[in-house]
Amino acid sequence: MGALGGSGAGAVLEHKFRLWFQAYARVDVTDGGRPAFSQSARPCPADGFRYAGIATINHLRGLQPWAGAPPIFSHSKITLDTQRTAFYNFPNISINYSKKRKERPLHMAYFFENPSRTFSEYLLIPGYSGPDCIPNNVNLKAPLVKYARGEEPELSINIPLTSAIMQAVSDDNMAVALAREGGMSFIYCSQAIEEQAAMVRRAKSHKAGFVTSDSNISPDATLVDIQALKHRTGHSTVAVTSDGTPNGKLVGLVTSRDYRVSRMDGTELVRTFMTPIDKLITAPPGTTLKEANDIIWDHKLNCLPVVDEQGTLVHMVFRKDYDSHKANPLELLDKHKQYVVGAGINTRDYAERIPALIEAGADILCIDSSEGYSEWQKQTIAWVRENYGNTVKIGAGNVVDGEGFRFLADAGADFIKVGIGGGSICITREQKGIGRGQATAVIDVSDARNEYFNRTGTYIPICSDGGIVHDYHFTLALAMGADFLMLGRYFAMFDESPTNRVSIGGSYMKEYWGEGSARARNWQRYDLGGKDGLSFEEGVDSYVPYAGSLKDNLGITLSKMRSTMCNCGALTIPEFQDKAKLTLVSATSIVEGGAHDVILKESVAPKGYTQT
Repeated sequence: MGALGGSGAGAVLEHKFRLWFQAYARVDVTDGGRPAFSQSARPCPADGFRYAGIATINHLRGLQPWAGAPPIFSHSKITLDTQRTAFYNFPNISINYSKKRKERPLHMAYFFENPSRTFSEYLLIPGYSGPDCIPNNVNLKAPLVKYARGEEPELSINIPLTSAIMQAVSDDNMAVALAREGGMSFIYCSQAIEEQAAMVRRAKSHKAGFVTSDSNISPDATLVDIQALKHRTGHSTVAVTSDGTPNGKLVGLVTSRDYRVSRMDGTELVRTFMTPIDKLITAPPGTTLKEANDIIWDHKLNCLPVVDEQGTLVHMVFRKDYDSHKANPLELLDKHKQYVVGAGINTRDYAERIPALIEAGADILCIDSSEGYSEWQKQTIAWVRENYGNTVKIGAGNVVDGEGFRFLADAGADFIKVGIGGGSICITREQKGIGRGQATAVIDVSDARNEYFNRTGTYIPICSDGGIVHDYHFTLALAMGADFLMLGRYFAMFDESPTNRVSIGGSYMKEYWGEGSARARNWQRYDLGGKDGLSFEEGVDSYVPYAGSLKDNLGITLSKMRSTMCNCGALTIPEFQDKAKLTLVSATSIVEGGAHDVILKESVAPKGYTQT
């Protein structure tokens, strides 16, 4: 195709060019307010979800010649952009993209033409990888809250992963462990306000090496009590405080070097064998982590108590925690060098819960609901804006289409969660027939987000929540437009989740249950008004395979994500989304993608067999 041009001022142009736009879209072109062209969508066989139209503009007047115009180009990666006229150098032309629904009979549901698809139905097509495109150069940083065009978000995460607002997943231990790796947890809200606030407070006080002592005892306890405490916590260093609490007056420390069980009968009082306060090296509040580490190394200590002027124990700094801090360069910290922590809320008691969570130090909130396209969420966000303005960040959801996205965007949500019924323990689709395939939902909401950004200049991140089965689904969700993910089952498998580890049939498992299960009874999450309580279950109680520590497993997952992005020629998530190419796969090609037509050794090796 040729370049745009003309014979002079007032020339009449006749030119055909290709416009790419979304399904159910319509393009209207005007010349100085006069209709110039209108075109509906038609299927493009080269792409599963992109559509094309051919535009003929033959009466665009008043255009000046433009000798340096590039060829009109056609490409499926052009996104909806009301500023596209600048690219074509049409000074008087505006191009408007609008959704258009098919006409349908009265009293009949609207039908989406395309099926509802899952992540497993797609694959990525590799792109060119340059010499600098290596996994170590990949940056997985992602925005967490909305921001204006040309600005930076107030909150970002260093890896695009958050843990779900679930009893079986996100407590203060998970919050610390995930923030240490660069992600963030939303501490669950299906508990008393005071208990949730206490979890937030504990996670925030774990200030990148400064921890609140969780092994404490009074000086009048005995050696037997010390042994029981050590067995319960797994920690050999015990703070001795006047009242046995984490923030009591420090009177001494007990370590494994202070007693010998073989030479003691167990009735000895702690005060008789502890190392007393006057022989301890301590530090005052305000000591930096570097200063604390210098003291530890200079005096060959394993731990350093931080004690205020009244002698109250404030924090403990352990040598091993500093080493861990240095080994985690991506850890997610706020301006006070504390871990970033999120918290879930509901649409019932938010007026009491939110102030308590903010006072405890929560950095961001998220409405925990199975369905976010509701007046209740709008009212909750409005209450936050009325009482806190934009100083408190709040996410909303869940939605599965552009209509739901636009509702929550207009309501003022800082990020929007996508997904209904895709979680491994969720049975909402079975119980109510409500939901959408997660891949289709993410694609649709991403398109709405992009259109909203082009129209308003405000970018609202979207979070893909549910539907993740395999590690490669992480990158597929990002390629489809998600900014970050929320995961339940994945994090429930690790040591850091708050559930019990049990042995089932000779294999270790972790308990995992949904918020809509009879065990959790989180009726507020499914609240549609009316009486309190859970009318029927929308979740199950289950087990997931025990996988060990979060750090080890997450490291493997992130390595796969970085490698996949490099295969597509991208070093950042935005670049990955721009360059990614997706293809639908058939059932046969899914089989082809795994091991096939061979006999796997582990399936036939006799018990006790070892290869030599």
